[in-house]
Amino acid sequence: MEEWWYRSASGARIALRRRQHSASCRELAVRCPRLRLRSLSAATSAAWLAAYGLFVLTENSMVLSAAIIITLVGLIIYLHFVKIDQESLLVIGSLGIQVTSSYASGKESTTFIEMSQVKDVVINEAIHMQKVIYYLCILLQDPGDPQGVSEVVPLFQSSKPRLDCLIVVYKSCQEILEQRKTAPQSS
Repeated sequence: MEEWWYRSASGARIALRRRQHSASCRELAVRCPRLRLRSLSAATSAAWLAAYGLFVLTENSMVLSAAIIITLVGLIIYLHFVKIDQESLLVIGSLGIQVTSSYASGKESTTFIEMSQVKDVVINEAIHMQKVIYYLCILLQDPGDPQGVSEVVPLFQSSKPRLDCLIVVYKSCQEILEQRKTAPQSS
C-alpha cells in the first residue's frame, strides 16, 4: 500500500492511499482531515455561552436544557450525515467500480457501478467562488446511444482533492479501463 500527501481545494492536508490487489483491481482512498477537537469545543462553547446569556436575561432553565440538547443532537447529525472521513474508489476491471464514503460516526455509504455502464473516467473543471476547481467523475454510457453519456457521477465530493492528486487517481483508473478495452480484442 502506498500513501501520498496532497492538499484539498480548500488547502487542508489529505492523504491518498493506493492499494493494488491485482493487475485489474485497484483501491484508491482519499482520507480527509479528522474532526478537530479544538474547533468542536469552540463551537460548543460558543453555543452554550450564548444559551447561558439568554438564561441570565430570562431566568428560564429551559434555555440551558434546550441548548445542550440541540447541540448534542446537532453534533450527532453532523457526525452521522455530513462529516466524511474517507472516500474510496475500488476499480475492478472485469466487474465494476465501487464508490464508498465513510462518515465520522462509522456509517458507510456504498455505490456500485457495473463496468458495462462505464463509458469513461474524466477530470472536469468547474468555476466555484471565482476560482477553477477540478473534480474526477465517471461518465455513464447511454443505453440508447452508444456514443452518448446518460449521467455524470462526481467522485471525491467531500475531500475535493486538487489536480495533482486527481491525476494520480485518473491514471490508475485509465490503466484498468485500457486493459478492459484491449482484453476482448486479444481473445
